[in-house]
Amino acid sequence: MVTGFCDTCFRRPLAPEPTATPPDPDPDPAGPDARGPRPAQGPGAPAAGELDRDGLLVLPHLPSPDPSEAADTVARPPTGGRRCGVDNCAGTIGVSYDGGPAPDHGFCPECGTEYSFRPKLRPGDRVAGHYAVLGYLAVGGHGWVYLAEDTRVPGLHVVLKGLINTGDAVARRAAVEERRSLTTLHHRDIVRIVTHVQHQVPGDAEPTGYIVMEYVGGRSLSWIRFAPEEELARLFGTGGFEFGHVITYGCKILGALEYLHDRGLLYCDMKPENVIHYGREIKVIDLGAIRRIDDRSSGLVHTHGYAPPKRERDRRGLDVDSDLYTVGRTLKVLAERAARPAGLAARSFEALIRRATHPEPAARFRSAAEMSRQLWEVLREDQALGGREPYPERSTRFEPTAAVFGAALGTVPALQWWTRRPGTGTPELPAGAPEPRAAARALPVPLPDASDPAAVLLGGLAADTPDRIAERSAGDPALRTVETALWLCRAYLEAGDAARAEEWVARAKGWSGDYDWRIFWHRGLIHLTRDAVDKAEDEFAATYAALPGEAAPKLALGFCAEYLAERPRESAGEGGGPADAQAAARMRARQAQAEEFYEAVLRRDPTQGSAAFGLARVRLRRAGRRPAVDVLDGVPTTSRHYDAARVAAVRILTGRLPDRPAPLAAELREAAERLAGLHLDGSGSWDRLVTELREHALACRPPGGWGSGFPAGELCGPQDTEEALRRLLSASLRRLADQAGGVGERGDLLDTAYAVLPAPAGLRELVRGWRRTA
Repeated sequence: MVTGFCDTCFRRPLAPEPTATPPDPDPDPAGPDARGPRPAQGPGAPAAGELDRDGLLVLPHLPSPDPSEAADTVARPPTGGRRCGVDNCAGTIGVSYDGGPAPDHGFCPECGTEYSFRPKLRPGDRVAGHYAVLGYLAVGGHGWVYLAEDTRVPGLHVVLKGLINTGDAVARRAAVEERRSLTTLHHRDIVRIVTHVQHQVPGDAEPTGYIVMEYVGGRSLSWIRFAPEEELARLFGTGGFEFGHVITYGCKILGALEYLHDRGLLYCDMKPENVIHYGREIKVIDLGAIRRIDDRSSGLVHTHGYAPPKRERDRRGLDVDSDLYTVGRTLKVLAERAARPAGLAARSFEALIRRATHPEPAARFRSAAEMSRQLWEVLREDQALGGREPYPERSTRFEPTAAVFGAALGTVPALQWWTRRPGTGTPELPAGAPEPRAAARALPVPLPDASDPAAVLLGGLAADTPDRIAERSAGDPALRTVETALWLCRAYLEAGDAARAEEWVARAKGWSGDYDWRIFWHRGLIHLTRDAVDKAEDEFAATYAALPGEAAPKLALGFCAEYLAERPRESAGEGGGPADAQAAARMRARQAQAEEFYEAVLRRDPTQGSAAFGLARVRLRRAGRRPAVDVLDGVPTTSRHYDAARVAAVRILTGRLPDRPAPLAAELREAAERLAGLHLDGSGSWDRLVTELREHALACRPPGGWGSGFPAGELCGPQDTEEALRRLLSASLRRLADQAGGVGERGDLLDTAYAVLPAPAGLRELVRGWRRTA
């Protein structure tokens, strides 16, 4: 058992024979665990960011306090009134009067039934002949909790739990239910019952039943919540109590509750006091409030501040989402003590808590597994944003996609870049946000709901036949499902019919309810195809609120913020008045928002192309070329967008950008070095990229030349002169003419090639004379 003793023979494991091993270089300053051998991971705080087999933070090893220190030898009955336990009695017992102490025994003022909060056992008492009571651990909602030693196995400590008021009929029924429930539960994170015994105190008419449970020596999460900073630093290491520890507690608690829910049980009373951190593990204790999910008649046991609102309890009782509500409240108070999460992870965690504790039960998480998965994803986000190793994994809510939006910077220009150019100057690089329709096509789609009867059928259909499927669904009840409606919505969007898509998403909403995140997502896609980005942002924000750990909503919100950031710039005037200042402030706020969302996605998964190009664009406009190139350099070789990111870096270093100064000689030299390392295909991409770079080098060349930093070589030639650059550019354009697909296109390229050649010397003198005369 976790106590270190066998649950069959009640003995410790045999000590191994001593061997000539070197002494432990880092002995545990707190001494060995009194309950058994030290854990395999070793004592003390783990390494920063160390994860266990479940992908959670490894908890620090908390030594068990000495049993003599854990138990109190003086009984402290509860203060404050509580409801009388007699059936149909609404009286309150244990209420103090005139400011005096609350009585620990007396009579109910309504029904006259005698009550007593005094403990039945005292230190030194023996229960069942061999459980020696050592003292009092706590007093719960229904019973006293005692620490005892099993005299048959010296050193084995157990917990005895008996009723606080033996006349409480409700408490007696709850104790029976707790005993029945505990005997059938076997979960590593739930306290385990050993046996049940009876003990009659002299003077009592009947014996009192006691549940005998394993003793979990450690610290409750409530103690951790209020412990001094120096104590937490000693136990949790130099980093102290981290946000990751809160997430780890939450996932382990949710795992225990999922186990209960699968067996038709509700815990009902989750709070920090009911979870013990012992060793490197946790235990959920005090199952006195446990009840069946379908129980709508027995009295509710809950704790104010953690349970759902009274109006909800009175209206419908408790359900699975009620348990998740209490977990959300527990994590919220624990997070107030922990270090704040990194970057967007703080907002993601707050969104998760808001959903878990939403006033409307239908908006909460539907299962402990669903909440745990989102909590786990928030931990991954916090770890990545905190500079630790990212662990990208496939989403459990969205299908994987190879599509990417906004990769125009990473695309080698086509010949039309030179033949269909408006105006005569060198155009700017495509550094703006992509079109909303392109973003909508590249965003992932939700995974099919496996429980939907139409999911399998729809998976094998082509999306180019929406009318036929829509007609068939009208007469086939098997296709009149939410999954069918969403499939038709996407199919009509692909066909360019946003009106029909909106009709089908409205049907899906009617069939699924008001809080289905898939409805929000599809409505956001519809708004994007209509260029209504501000409305799409609201829908994606609702999706993010429902799935705070997923990357797809953050990617969509990043695009919306980036696109909307360009609106103030377009509408700002030249007067520099208050309206212009407000527009500039809105633009900066939007840019910061886009950067935050894109960075959260990219740090979590560095292979995410849409996030990489989006973050590069935002930083290019906000901070310049170098920060954008640094983002693109972070795209790993394992990404399918690696080559496009390298091409984009070369173009950014030398390209003409809006509201940005011309490139420096060092940037031109770096671009030439990067270009030499690119491995482009043989379809003329290399020639087109070289031509673009030479054109930008000529257009951005300072009047006095590039100076000592001029990158002499294949790209810019051996001489830092305008004439030399013109000849190189002309030669590049003539090579492009050989790639032309028609006579007209070839002629345009040749005309451009000859137009950039340096003018003859005589013609130059004639032009200079004309300028002096003018």
